[in-house]
Amino acid sequence: MNRVLILDFGSQYTQLIARRIREQKVYCEIHPCTLPFDKISGFNPDALILSGGPASVLAKNSPKGDPRLFDLNVPTLGICYGLQLIVHRMGGGVIPAKKREYGRSKLILKDQNDLFDGVSSESVVWMSHGDSIEKIPDGFRVTAVTENRIIGAISNPDKKIYALQFHPEVVHTEAGTQILKNFLFKICSLQPDWNMHSFIKQSVEEIRCNILKEKVILGLSGGVDSSVAAVLIHQAIGDQLTCIFINNGVLRKNEAEKVRNLFTKHYHIKLKYVEVEALFLKGLKGVIDPEKKRKIIGRLFIEVFEREAKKIKGASFLAQGTLYPDVIESVSFKGPSAVIKSHHNVGGLPKKMGLKLLEPFRELFKDEVRAIGRDLEMPDEIINRHPFPGPGLAIRVIGAVTKRRLDLLREADAIVMEEIKKSGFYERLWQAFAVLLPVQSVGVMGDERTYESVCALRVVKSQDGMTADWADLPHELLGRISNRIINEVKGINRVVYDITSKPPGTIEWE
Repeated sequence: MNRVLILDFGSQYTQLIARRIREQKVYCEIHPCTLPFDKISGFNPDALILSGGPASVLAKNSPKGDPRLFDLNVPTLGICYGLQLIVHRMGGGVIPAKKREYGRSKLILKDQNDLFDGVSSESVVWMSHGDSIEKIPDGFRVTAVTENRIIGAISNPDKKIYALQFHPEVVHTEAGTQILKNFLFKICSLQPDWNMHSFIKQSVEEIRCNILKEKVILGLSGGVDSSVAAVLIHQAIGDQLTCIFINNGVLRKNEAEKVRNLFTKHYHIKLKYVEVEALFLKGLKGVIDPEKKRKIIGRLFIEVFEREAKKIKGASFLAQGTLYPDVIESVSFKGPSAVIKSHHNVGGLPKKMGLKLLEPFRELFKDEVRAIGRDLEMPDEIINRHPFPGPGLAIRVIGAVTKRRLDLLREADAIVMEEIKKSGFYERLWQAFAVLLPVQSVGVMGDERTYESVCALRVVKSQDGMTADWADLPHELLGRISNRIINEVKGINRVVYDITSKPPGTIEWE
């Protein structure tokens, strides 16, 4: 199997590079640019990609990578900062740009080489840089410029080193996918040999070999990742797997019943159901700050899970649906970029549990896990489910969390789900949900004055969740959702629609 190594210099788009390569059925991994050279060479990459990053190669403490990178004699692609690093390391000149370029720009080709095969002579690309190239290294040639006459791409075909000032991995670059395909298949001569069917077969064999006769515990949430992990692991080791499902009281309507029925009656997986709604509501009482909510829910979840796990005698492994983005964004992994968020399923559970980790999806993206679910013939309701936050409805109830407010939101959210699925929009959307606001408004119902809660609808379209646009749903559908919520959910008398994109907003409100 071919292997591409991506060295991360801190770009916010590094994950997108990996996604685009995986979409071409080529296996790749992201590692920080500080990875020791012996591990880089030990990875034995068939191709090397140097990501973008927020630093300037001119800065004293900017990441430079190991100077021996270019002695690997493998095809190399530098992107944005990666281009500047190549120029800087190989004797060229980098200077602060007189005119910085951020956003869309026109790329004009000067050399229709293999990297730009099938690309128009002029196309739109996405720029994000403050430095530019003053002098290219010996042996290189300029292959493209921007409309501002800034060098947009260079190449050294003899050494198979190519570099772009723009980002081919983002959707705003019109020919980005074609450029990456050219690099993978024309320049590197790789094979599209990475697929989920072979991954399943390999994973089942590896799980059986690693687990042998020991027992495995898995925290089941009902979401895509843990559900697919449970079915895959059960296929490998059967009743050696026990799932623990914790009903913390901040789940969607009928969620607990659906999960119990699917995994016990359909898949016949051993499932331990734990009802702790009262415990979580007590812990959340009076808490308004969303970060405190997250921490309280995370702490209580760990306490309950640890207590229940200890009751399962002979368990040696803890299985988790950890995904590659979780690993990449965790504190210990990232390169020189800022850590955006932490993930409780990367090292969050206490080491004192004494369990070894089993993470079959640690190197996969969400869409790849969905593909595994389809290969395992899991129901669409599970594998196509929209992302649901770990703290559940507690962060969609803005302000204080109470049983009454959770129930209001559950009923409103169920109507949103029902109508969007019925309309055929569900699988075209990234996320759709209701939010209960901490304000009340005056209304008139049955000729009487009401003073009740406000519900917001949040519906977005996205390819990967990193950016998102609000969904322009048909007014008839929005009207139907609003009418049903107001008429059927006693306690809500006004529905509003969130038309904020990400950025500047986030998808979740908290």
